[in-house]
Amino acid sequence: MREDWLRLPNIGEKSAQWLLEAGYETPAQLEADGAAMAFWRLRQSRPVSLNMLWALQGALLYIHWARLPDAMKTALLTELQLLEAARSDCAK
Repeated sequence: MREDWLRLPNIGEKSAQWLLEAGYETPAQLEADGAAMAFWRLRQSRPVSLNMLWALQGALLYIHWARLPDAMKTALLTELQLLEAARSDCAK
């Protein structure tokens, strides 16, 4: 399964291991959840920087993370904020 992850741009050995530990067995599962949700799940168990969010989105689009448009990064941050707010509300 790790080989499937390593075929994607931006995903190396460590990222693949983290995704597997977070419950993502296949890239299709990442695609179903989206980069923001996967990043949120990763961040529940380890400190990860926003570069991981960009890397995940780039992997889904099969492009290097540095090529993501600023508007897409802004949209991802907004989605992440909404996820965090929703999760926070559920915890109350």
